[in-house]
Amino acid sequence: MNGDATVVVENLEKRFLVQRNVLSGKTRSITAVDGVSFTVPQGQIFALVGESGCGKTTCAKLLVRLLEPTRGTIRIAGQDIGALRHRDLRAFRKNVQMIFQDPYESLNPRQTIRNTIVEPLVIQRMGDAHEREERIRQMLRTVGLPDDDDLLDSYPHELSGGQRQRVSIARALVVGPIFVVADEPVSMLDVSVKAGILNLLVELRSQFQLTMVFITHDVASARYLCDTIGVMYLGSLVEVGPTEEVVAHPKHPYTQALIAAVPDIVVSGKRERVRLPGQVPTPIDLPDECHFRHRCAHQLDVCARRKPRLRSLTPEHSVACYLYHKFQE
Repeated sequence: MNGDATVVVENLEKRFLVQRNVLSGKTRSITAVDGVSFTVPQGQIFALVGESGCGKTTCAKLLVRLLEPTRGTIRIAGQDIGALRHRDLRAFRKNVQMIFQDPYESLNPRQTIRNTIVEPLVIQRMGDAHEREERIRQMLRTVGLPDDDDLLDSYPHELSGGQRQRVSIARALVVGPIFVVADEPVSMLDVSVKAGILNLLVELRSQFQLTMVFITHDVASARYLCDTIGVMYLGSLVEVGPTEEVVAHPKHPYTQALIAAVPDIVVSGKRERVRLPGQVPTPIDLPDECHFRHRCAHQLDVCARRKPRLRSLTPEHSVACYLYHKFQE
């Protein structure tokens, strides 16, 4: 990969087969990611925000090739990652890393912290034993942990949740990636620890010029950390735009409800609670309609006929809602 870590996602889709009818031959499938497209310029952080089950984590796994897409393309630094094989795939694993949600599950309890962080260097055949030791100590200092033997020889159960997550971040960055996917990296942490990890991510982004996708259900965290927000609902992006623009002037009814539910976000003007009726529909065999229409107070006739696509309101702010479309599809 070249130095330009721009990420371009086009029409990304992931379906999981759940049932096959032997007599009719028909299959049923869960749509986890449904036609998602976005771009993350080099050095910026893009937030995927939404409720649990909206497809955020599936999208994260597709971005690092832990899952293969049903259709669509992902280009990182100009390369279609779905076409990578053998030596190119090894280079991809070095350049693209993931920080997982649960620091209690993502670290091997039988490995010391030293072995945990050095493993990616061994797999990528980077440096000799002395250089690897220096590298892991440097990374521990970088993420705000002591680089002494006491910590290096410790096991995950001997560390706090915040320390474990810092170790996970060190492990992800030790090979020098250009793109990082952070999947809810602070959701399992106490509030005070969460703030420290968010501050660390801000510092690391600046220090290493990282391009990042930040997965979260917390709009306040996304606002603090990210340049751009993409709001997901039932596998689809319903709104994308600069963080402050989306927070201050949400357009999609779902985005409005999501932001109104966050008590520590203060925007200009009076904010009222938005109550959504009903529940999120099943993702099995989704019809070609607006997925949000059964919970929307502004439903139009066209919403039942065809799913709206993202359309630009400004050069940077897009929304998938017929209320803002100049013409109906």
